[in-house]
Amino acid sequence: MASLLDWSLIDGAVPAGLTFAGGAAFAVLLADGRRVWWRRILPLVLLGMLVLGVLIEVLVNQVWRPFADRVPTNTTLWITMIVGALVLGVLRALPQRWPARIGIALAVVVLAVCGVADINRYFGQFPTVGALFGSGQGPTTDLSQAAKPAASTVVVPPGKALSEVWQPPADLPAQGTVSEVTIPSSAGFNTRTGRVYLPPAYQATPRPKLPVLVLLAGQPGSPSDWLGPGQLATTMDKYAADNRGLAPIVVLPDHLGSELANPLCLDSKLGAAETYLAKDVPNWIRQNLQADPDPQAWSIGGLSQGGTCGLQLAVRAPEVYRNFIDISGQREPSLGTRKDTVNAAFGGDEAAFKRVNPLDILATAKFPRTAGLIVVGNKDGEFRPQQQDVLKACRRAGMQVDWLEIPGPHNWVVWRPALAQAMPWLAQHTGLTPR
Repeated sequence: MASLLDWSLIDGAVPAGLTFAGGAAFAVLLADGRRVWWRRILPLVLLGMLVLGVLIEVLVNQVWRPFADRVPTNTTLWITMIVGALVLGVLRALPQRWPARIGIALAVVVLAVCGVADINRYFGQFPTVGALFGSGQGPTTDLSQAAKPAASTVVVPPGKALSEVWQPPADLPAQGTVSEVTIPSSAGFNTRTGRVYLPPAYQATPRPKLPVLVLLAGQPGSPSDWLGPGQLATTMDKYAADNRGLAPIVVLPDHLGSELANPLCLDSKLGAAETYLAKDVPNWIRQNLQADPDPQAWSIGGLSQGGTCGLQLAVRAPEVYRNFIDISGQREPSLGTRKDTVNAAFGGDEAAFKRVNPLDILATAKFPRTAGLIVVGNKDGEFRPQQQDVLKACRRAGMQVDWLEIPGPHNWVVWRPALAQAMPWLAQHTGLTPR
């Protein structure tokens, strides 16, 4: 029998039970015998909910546009439902005595929990109860302890992969380590605390010089997203267990600056995000970690806006990153529309945007030494066509690009397994395993 922490929040008994409880709670909020309730109060509240839903769609998705992705209809509906439930609860409770008021308040809380749970089901953010409470993120270790310099390193002969010469010691740890790190910007780009995953093999002496994967969250997002909802430590530990402790070093920098910011991974009026990822982060890695220095062993990737960013850096800094993993990315860096993007980032200078836009660059330049993996959900109606355009542009530019389609829409149901399924491809293209 599965433990409580293993209970699924995506399908099965828990979501079904919450749906039933939410329906019962909504029935409690509606159950008022007053004639004025059915003729005036309830219709006005329902009308207000409809107006709120329209306002969210217009003001958030069309005017403000704080996110690279639009707020989905599922989320809009539940926001209006929860607000409506709160209003109904207050209006139902006013003429009641305290025992009834407590029951009505509980109904509002149950409906709100049901709404939050259903939004989580839509995004796949927390697949289990354990994930909700932070399990699977891996132990946090001070980097000064986890990344002590090794006296010697493994020498890999030309033409060989690291796995072909690697001999793990008997006392190799079963798990990797996760450390919080501060990666400074040379150009004043504001960043939050980053994370670094070091696989078990990093603790060995002689130390294997492992490949590097710089992995980016979506927007809104933070570096810890790949550890929490993304279950990165669990995924990488499993890969390492199947490969005698070997796995890439994974660096999770902050490429946004704040949860709602979107500097587009460009050097523009919005910040020096490109310089941060193309120079500052690689320099920090070289100074603080013993990694494979060959650009062929370096990759950058991410999900959604972070996937777009991975493509951008592969095109803009191919001397640093020879490989990229674009998971559910966009056709181009965007704040909603091309006009809004150009105005915000370059003061309306379309030519300046085209000089840094990956598809415009790919139309005229060749990248025969760059490899990419483009991943998307087969039910992602908005981003799948954009990824197909990216695939065609990359192949026309001479890149070695593969396509991976995973069952699901634009959410963690796709992004979480995407990393695990990308690992064999990544290992072969970075010299970790033979091709």
